Amino acid sequence: MALGVALVLGLVAVFLANSFLIGSQRRAELSGSTRVAVAAVPLAYGTELTPDKVRFVDFPNTSIPAGSFPSLAALLPQDKRRAALLPIQVNEPILASKISGEGKAASIAALLPDGKRAAAVRINDVSGVGGFVQPNDSVDVLVTRSVVGQNNSNEQLTDVLLQNARVIAIDQDTKGEDGKASVAKTATLEVTPLDAQKLALGQQVGSLSLVLRKPGDDQNNIGAATVSLNDLRTNRFGSMAAAANVMSLGAVPVRTGAPVHVIHRTVVRTTKTAPPSKKTDSIEVVRGTKGDSYEVGGHGV
Repeated sequence: MALGVALVLGLVAVFLANSFLIGSQRRAELSGSTRVAVAAVPLAYGTELTPDKVRFVDFPNTSIPAGSFPSLAALLPQDKRRAALLPIQVNEPILASKISGEGKAASIAALLPDGKRAAAVRINDVSGVGGFVQPNDSVDVLVTRSVVGQNNSNEQLTDVLLQNARVIAIDQDTKGEDGKASVAKTATLEVTPLDAQKLALGQQVGSLSLVLRKPGDDQNNIGAATVSLNDLRTNRFGSMAAAANVMSLGAVPVRTGAPVHVIHRTVVRTTKTAPPSKKTDSIEVVRGTKGDSYEVGGHGV
């Protein structure tokens, strides 16, 4: 009996000791640190990574960023070229998602989200919003084209082709760090494959214009409509539609241009009655065969 109890106590002691040693080892591992590559200088888009631009900092094992590099050999294997795809600040960890692949230079394609394409459109000082469109801005794209209307005449129409498209680059500038307006010839937009087809077709059948906007789908114009030359016609009522409404109401316009202010007048018609006739008496005097009538009274009454 005593031997059995001693055996059980021995097994329990071994189990507790083993658990303590394993826990201590895990705590030591978690409390340790690992070297992680960080930027020694600011790295802008396209900056080539070299050993002098990288240094290593000890990070707690519980806070190692995903995609980090523990050594220079892992970051630049066999001196293969890498470049920054996104701005990296001093002491910021260098992550695989922010740099190019081994032996590859910086490429816009590496910055595109899944399912997106980069499409370039021709612009000028007018269609490019006077040069104020910068990389990472959001724009709407308008297309103006000619269509055959009634009587086989050409009509100019403008439609909203795309909304909330992100600008990746203006000419070859992908940073826009200075923020200054600059007239460019091309703008590269981040679009879906279908939208890229629309841009290609739109440039062939008409002219494209960019409209600077606030980012976000909630800013989209759901009721965007086609604009034609008829929408540019104005008259003293402000527009053709306003004139039709005013004339149908029988109202009188009091000023020109838009908005139209209308005064409704109520016309009251009155009938002028004739003054009552004056009541008089008459007497007839007969002389021979001739009779004369004379009015008497009414004087001084």
